[in-house]
Amino acid sequence: MKELLLGGTRSGKSRHAETRALSLAVSQWFYVATAQAGDTEMAARIQHHRDERDACWQTVEAPRDLGACLRRLDGPDRCILVDCLTLWLSNCLAEDTVSPTWPEERDALLAAVDDSRAKLIFVSNEVGSGIVPLGALSRRFADEAGRLHQALAARCDTVTLVVAGLPLTLKENGA
Repeated sequence: MKELLLGGTRSGKSRHAETRALSLAVSQWFYVATAQAGDTEMAARIQHHRDERDACWQTVEAPRDLGACLRRLDGPDRCILVDCLTLWLSNCLAEDTVSPTWPEERDALLAAVDDSRAKLIFVSNEVGSGIVPLGALSRRFADEAGRLHQALAARCDTVTLVVAGLPLTLKENGA
């Protein structure tokens, strides 16, 4: 089972993903957090998510090398929730001269998804519904996020858009 949840900021996608994950019959739940606390506001957001999370979650921080992280955690009786892909993308693009580069990171993630035996749930911000960004880096971010979402949506059994806390199924059971 592979699922992609998309939505805007504070749309309820993380809560929906956690509820969905906890409904699965698995023995272990991993919460892969990609955020980095670069300022006090982000640190508060991260702490809020931690405080809201059920105690059964094992949190793993992976601001980079997400594909390698999924491979380390993989197993048939596990659920891995990744929150959030767009923060991970930001981390990768901010350090795109560092090895591995963004294309290598993306390809490693997609290969790990293809090979995974775990139940995977990905949370990401849908950023393609607005205007075309003015800056080159912002445009690249929106373009790469759109491409990543399309590649994952093709691999996922279920794709859900969450708006105002309400899930709208875009793809179900691989169709």
